[in-house]
Amino acid sequence: MSGTRKSRLTFMFLANTLRPVMDLLMAREWSGSEKLPRDTGFIVCPNHVTEIDPVAVGHFLYNQGIMPHFMAKASLFNVPVVGSTLRAARMIPVERMTSGASRTLALAREIVDEGGGIIVYPEGTLTRDPDLWPMKGRTGAARLALLTGAPIVPIAHWGAQDVFPRYAKRLHVWPRKTVRLVVGEPVDISEFRDRPLTAAVLDEVTERIMSALTVMVAELRQEPAPTERWDPRVKKQRLTGRDFEDGKP
Repeated sequence: MSGTRKSRLTFMFLANTLRPVMDLLMAREWSGSEKLPRDTGFIVCPNHVTEIDPVAVGHFLYNQGIMPHFMAKASLFNVPVVGSTLRAARMIPVERMTSGASRTLALAREIVDEGGGIIVYPEGTLTRDPDLWPMKGRTGAARLALLTGAPIVPIAHWGAQDVFPRYAKRLHVWPRKTVRLVVGEPVDISEFRDRPLTAAVLDEVTERIMSALTVMVAELRQEPAPTERWDPRVKKQRLTGRDFEDGKP
């Protein structure tokens, strides 16, 4: 397993704490682990239906011997205890200032070079789709992939929302639920690697990611996906926060 000694010890502590809880709450059906790159780090793009998704996806990657590194709001790194834990685990702060963005990119490249997995939710937040289908994506994952050269691996999962529904206040522990997770083929973005990082390029790469995820989620759910992807801006929903139906986007 790659990463610094400090990050490995931090993940070991978190895994030994959280894995027994996850195993108690959820049975798991995982497939497609052979599609994970083993000769390089990569960017993981999962669908996002509930707040406990990161634990489910991180659990899977850690069990495959891959260090999971999440993108997290820079402000969280200033919170006592939380910030020190995030830094120890080498989570990646999302900063908007030029100098901060450069540090973010440098850390991301280090993690990719070490063979780690960087988890970026391409939707940017929990899906606003009322039926929990993948919604219109944002371009952060596409930008990071094109800047680092890392492959993009879509991971779809379904079932965690039965344990903790979107923006719920309590867990639903009985009866025991099953979380199904599948790894997809890396998204082919080779034609965009040497092109300027324009809005059109970022939008096209993002759409490819979301299309791959939607097909995989439909297979897990065994039902057809909507013909039109949910767009919070068009629906006049806020892009952040649990009260996304209130107020203007």
